[in-house]
Amino acid sequence: MIEETTATSHLSVAITTQGTTSGNAMASSPRGVEFYFSCLVLVIGVVGTVSNALIIYALVASKQHKKHVLIVNQNVLDLFSCIMMVITYLVKLCNVPLIGSTGYWLCMLLYSESLIWCGTVGSSVNLASITVDRYLKVVWMNIRVRNWMIYSAIALSWISSFVYNETFVFSTSEVIDGACYAYAIWDNETDKIIEFVYYCTSYYVIIIMIFIFCYWRILVVIRRQASVMAGYSAAGPSTAQTHSSQIQTNVIKTMIFVSAFFTVLWFPITAYSLMLRLNPDPTLYDRSYYLSAFSAYLYTCTNPFIYATKFHPVKQVLLRLIPCKKHPEGVTENIAIR
Repeated sequence: MIEETTATSHLSVAITTQGTTSGNAMASSPRGVEFYFSCLVLVIGVVGTVSNALIIYALVASKQHKKHVLIVNQNVLDLFSCIMMVITYLVKLCNVPLIGSTGYWLCMLLYSESLIWCGTVGSSVNLASITVDRYLKVVWMNIRVRNWMIYSAIALSWISSFVYNETFVFSTSEVIDGACYAYAIWDNETDKIIEFVYYCTSYYVIIIMIFIFCYWRILVVIRRQASVMAGYSAAGPSTAQTHSSQIQTNVIKTMIFVSAFFTVLWFPITAYSLMLRLNPDPTLYDRSYYLSAFSAYLYTCTNPFIYATKFHPVKQVLLRLIPCKKHPEGVTENIAIR
């Protein structure tokens, strides 16, 4: 059953990107808002691809990729998402006809934007893994994080994202009269609500709860360590105390950046999905979708710099790529990111 609205999931609206849509889907002019939005997303995808590729190169060139495997995976997931963003929106701008089996697969994988969101949702899962990794290393220092744990977390971020997104898109999408109805075919309204609750809980609420709990505990431990260090330096601040204070400051900054950036930029698309389920009004597409999708895409484009640029060796590699740019030598790695 095709719904009498432009249906949407957390990923996108019911996408009907043929020049002339059919059924009850909302038609859009090739030169209308959707066209300019597609051009903007294409630019974001190109910038994100370049920035993520540069950060991965800098991680490898500075020999940090073996020490911080999860952060490398974070950038690889974002790079994958940005590449799929470029490919998807190039296909949309070219208005490739959806005919036969080729059209079916184009709808399922590209017009639905499912491959973009495989990388983006996987990035969220990996972000939680990085937070837990830091928590174990700082709060539970006697627990050794082994390589198999790290690689299991990496596998989880990729497998869980692909299984969820592709199962979702293949079960709720279809090509009808040459138009791609993505996430538009539901057996009943209850299924839509259940899917939204699962997504919102698993990939937004729980992620934020992990941020709050882990970084709060890390901050408590670091403050306790700073107090202990202060007791051994009655004559004045020692090197150890100063170093501890720097760690505390960097952890606070990381906590604010990661938590606020993820929470703020992912909130619009989550709220938009809820509005469409509670009030499936097609006019919401024009009013709200573009802004909410833009914020999610912007997160993928700019996310690598939150983590990777906190490594001084990585920053030195990036600075060396800038012509006529002087850079200090002998900078040690930022210990707060460990």
